[in-house]
Amino acid sequence: MAEDQDPRAEGEGATLGEAKWAAMKQLERRFPGLTADSVTFQVVSEGDDAAGEPARVSGEVDLDAWEAQSEDLPEEPAERVRALVSRVSGALDLRASVDIEETDDEIRATVNGEELGLLIGKHGNTIDALQHLALRAAFLGSEHRKRVVVDAAGYRERREATLKRAADRAVEDALSFGRAVELEPMAAPERKIVHQYLAERTEVDTHSEGDEPDRRLVVTPVGR
Repeated sequence: MAEDQDPRAEGEGATLGEAKWAAMKQLERRFPGLTADSVTFQVVSEGDDAAGEPARVSGEVDLDAWEAQSEDLPEEPAERVRALVSRVSGALDLRASVDIEETDDEIRATVNGEELGLLIGKHGNTIDALQHLALRAAFLGSEHRKRVVVDAAGYRERREATLKRAADRAVEDALSFGRAVELEPMAAPERKIVHQYLAERTEVDTHSEGDEPDRRLVVTPVGR
């Protein structure tokens, strides 16, 4: 039962916002469908960029609020996604609307509004965390799941284009210098995009190395 789970977690990140989402990701594993409305945050450390010290935040779940929130979530997965993304946008004081598109394979929530950088976060960390939460909230333990995508201000399309350009440069370097080339650390969905993009490039192989969150994709010339 939820009452048996520890309602507290600490997260860290480059910014306070990223630290909050790191704490949220831990708590959401224990409390499905959790949103920031049901969590009280306390700043442990604001961090110091110059010293390379991350920001740290402690979060604690209000169990009564979480239970009431869970009961209020719509039955349909797509509407659960809309409700969650809308609540988080509101908690961030964003003036935004959420559009939902659903197909046989995917639920896509698109946030429309101004100044959505706070929702996207540094390197997309915040919106990726929100997407993870939306997936968990949408299906709440169900074995049958669709892909869930949360987008804002065209971020996903721009990010995919950036990843493909980086992949092209990595292939060029790998072939020019005859050695393996590592890309920047990225989340599993982004590594999948690059793997699929380079799948038909017969002159190189791709694989992933390292541990999360620093796991990265490596491009290697065939035969090396």
